[in-house]
Amino acid sequence: MLLPVLLIAMLSSGVQASSNMQAVNGFLIDRTEVSIAEFSQFATETGFISSAERAGGGEVYGLGWERKLGWTWKMPFGEEADPQLPAVHLTYDEADSYCRWRGARLPTEDEWREAAYIERREEPGSGFVNGKPYPYPTGDTPDGANCLSDCMYRPPTSHSHVLDRGIGPAPVGSTRRGVNGLYDMGANVWEWVDSGKGEQKATAGGSWWYGAFRMHRNDRATKPRGTAVVYIGFRCAKNMD
Repeated sequence: MLLPVLLIAMLSSGVQASSNMQAVNGFLIDRTEVSIAEFSQFATETGFISSAERAGGGEVYGLGWERKLGWTWKMPFGEEADPQLPAVHLTYDEADSYCRWRGARLPTEDEWREAAYIERREEPGSGFVNGKPYPYPTGDTPDGANCLSDCMYRPPTSHSHVLDRGIGPAPVGSTRRGVNGLYDMGANVWEWVDSGKGEQKATAGGSWWYGAFRMHRNDRATKPRGTAVVYIGFRCAKNMD
């Protein structure tokens, strides 16, 4: 008996996704944030329409929260975008739905923080030390992350013509590789993580909208789970088989 088309897609997507995951102390986590291109496959195969699309667009902070017509995960700034930019304008539950479709889930907050700040590779290389906790996902300093002003990096394309602050995200995996061989755990876009029950959900790592202090291990932020904005993306995790 042939498997349903969607199940086949889920299985093949899961195999592909697992190859882009890093083992960290008993679980796997994506090496990069989920891109527009990756999310597009999910949307096409499931008929997904985001809450931001239904509302006419996602939001950005200007003079308070402002809805931007046409700003969606497909076009985060309302215009054609690099498909390797992180998928944003997605709520916590929409991000979780993508991960579940892939046979994974959102990382717990504890998992995310361990992957971001404690080196677990036996032979990490690149100046990292096994078992060492770091203040930033990039290591001892924030250098190489895509943050607002103090991380020594600028993305290849600026979106400052449509923003009041900052120049926007970098393509996934294009910034400096950090703790546990992961990319963009610090800055680029905030990442939804599973922080338990309740309406408020943690967003981890900071974003291009803020300076390096938001990606420090001592920082923590939460948002209402229904938030769909230009600064929040995500990555997936799963238990090791």
